[in-house]
Amino acid sequence: MNPVDDLAAVLESTGELVAGVSRWDAPTPCPEWTVRELVNHLVLGHRLFTGALRGEAGGSLDPRAADVLGDDPVAAYREAVAGLLAAFRQPGALERVVEVPAGTVPGIVAVHLRIVEELVHGWDLARATGQEPKFEDSLVEREIAFSTAKLGDLPPERSPFAPPVPVAESAPPLDRLVALLGRSSS
Repeated sequence: MNPVDDLAAVLESTGELVAGVSRWDAPTPCPEWTVRELVNHLVLGHRLFTGALRGEAGGSLDPRAADVLGDDPVAAYREAVAGLLAAFRQPGALERVVEVPAGTVPGIVAVHLRIVEELVHGWDLARATGQEPKFEDSLVEREIAFSTAKLGDLPPERSPFAPPVPVAESAPPLDRLVALLGRSSS
């Protein structure tokens, strides 16, 4: 499967979760972030990666630094998704080297970083809002393999994740991914 198609599928599923939010001030599994701040963080990340792929300077991922959701968080999310997918679909985007918060990486690594970020925060959003995430297990398995292979490459000071937490090997793939990246499903 093309990783940009995987990204599109994950973004669509997370977009459904965003559209299903009824309480924007609800707490999330991300310490100190509300649902609105979590979605704001995702939009900031999409915009940052879009800019990096277009050769523009990055921005902040801190959802408290700027609220880019305005009066219509769902529309802001969808607009950021459209820009991100267009940037990753540019000819040569997956081969281009870009500067992202995790470091200087080829576009192919950047797309996987966005997929993993979206899966983990999609899980956070689902937990916070009582919704069921709809991510394809085989896609999540691919990102477990990617994350397992690449986590050791991240300098500790640049890792956006907590240390892995224990999880049963028989747990669903999404629970295993979030556990690998420091989330507890209990």
